[in-house]
Amino acid sequence: MRAALVILDGWGLGDHDRLDAVKAADTPNVDRYTAAGASGTLTTHGRDVGLPDDQMGNSEVGHLTIGSGRVVLQEYTRINDAVAAGELAENDAIRGAFDYADEHDGRVHFVGLVSDGGVHSDHEHLHALIEAAADYGVAATTHAFTDGRDTSPTGGEGYLETLDAVAAEHGTGDVATVSGRYYAMDRDQNWERTKRAYDAIVHREADYRAETAVEAVTDSYERGDTDEFVEPTVVADGAALSDGDSVVFFNFRSDRARQLTRLLADIRPDDWDFETHPPATRVATMTEYDATFDLPVAFAPQQPANTLGEVVADAGRTQLRIAESEKYPHVTYFLNGGREVEFDGEMREIIESPDVPTYDRQPEMSAAAVTDTAIETVAETDPDLLVLNYANADMVGHTGDYEAAVEAVEAVDEQVGRLVPELCEAGAHVHLTADHGNADDMGTREDPHTAHTFNPVPFVYLTPNGDDGGREVRAGGSLRDVAPTLLDHCDVPTPAEMTGEDLLD
Repeated sequence: MRAALVILDGWGLGDHDRLDAVKAADTPNVDRYTAAGASGTLTTHGRDVGLPDDQMGNSEVGHLTIGSGRVVLQEYTRINDAVAAGELAENDAIRGAFDYADEHDGRVHFVGLVSDGGVHSDHEHLHALIEAAADYGVAATTHAFTDGRDTSPTGGEGYLETLDAVAAEHGTGDVATVSGRYYAMDRDQNWERTKRAYDAIVHREADYRAETAVEAVTDSYERGDTDEFVEPTVVADGAALSDGDSVVFFNFRSDRARQLTRLLADIRPDDWDFETHPPATRVATMTEYDATFDLPVAFAPQQPANTLGEVVADAGRTQLRIAESEKYPHVTYFLNGGREVEFDGEMREIIESPDVPTYDRQPEMSAAAVTDTAIETVAETDPDLLVLNYANADMVGHTGDYEAAVEAVEAVDEQVGRLVPELCEAGAHVHLTADHGNADDMGTREDPHTAHTFNPVPFVYLTPNGDDGGREVRAGGSLRDVAPTLLDHCDVPTPAEMTGEDLLD
């Protein structure tokens, strides 16, 4: 074995007076390796990962940047540029949605997450779409998903007030349904959740009704459910999705948009055990949610060539990717440059995440099984490169439960303490880092913080002997520098396309 990358998802290094689960946790193993190895920090946000300057990083962008070894201009930035230039309405996929609805005497339905979290969507994009529909002269309806995970748990009220004002200004775009992202944006095959959001959109069938979108969330707060968990609610006399209508799903991140897109477009996976029969519509997506979906895409992917996995494979090396299901797409699809490809010599192991409503119920998640699988598979296959993700600090951090987040961080530390000695014994140069922060800022008791952070993340290097090998981590590094560092330890030249540089002096 030559090199290992262990990603401590959501493990940032904060410097503030707010609740910090990473700082508060007992982490003797990570502390010991940080002291023994070469250590430094990396930036994970803004222009360093192809996002707008004021935008925090996320798991998708983080893994894409790690795997690409360069800054890849993210779809978020590309959409922002189109909005600023007034070009959104001229986009072929969006114009096609307007044309279809107009030709069939229908309306266009804007579907997506209404917040400024910037991880899955930006409500400014929705506002621009509503303005474009009004200028075109086609009727528009919005199906709003509330956030509370990458934003304040009760920020939805303000976002929906703003949306109502935009719709009133342009005379179209009124909200017909409101659903928390827990239902509308599930990505773990919990189809019963997705189906509830679908039934509200298509059939206007829901357990709750409200006169306004704002009332939908305030009623939810009174029931004890914050934005993420708002149960699907139909609003006033809003329009259902019907024959002759079109859909524009405006989320720019793909993973949590796929399941509902499948329902709306009747793209059936083999394991469905229910019927949907959606109306005859034209469904377009803001970005490519799945390469197998035959749907119009407004901003097609810009796939980087010569990513980490591709270069390792072309050199005749083997590689192993391991994560639990919550982060499995990140160590495969996103790390491979947003490509549904499995390279020669690439082995994959997926461990199912716990079947719990929220991960504060089980902060350890499946970290122990991830470690068990890694130790066993490394011993059996001796890969040249291992990329492994521990999901806990991110997934539990998103719940806003500080005590659970501390437990999550400690659970990861325990597993790192088991894993690293085995990797060193196998001959690996070990690299510990994170894709972004999360558990390092849990807010306050009165106002929990559930989103990612702008804090730097650790980067720790250990030789197979468990020391720094006389190396130092240079200052000013970012996620794009990880791949060149790994390639050096795999004895593989860094391709010209990678603009990142070795982190070790």
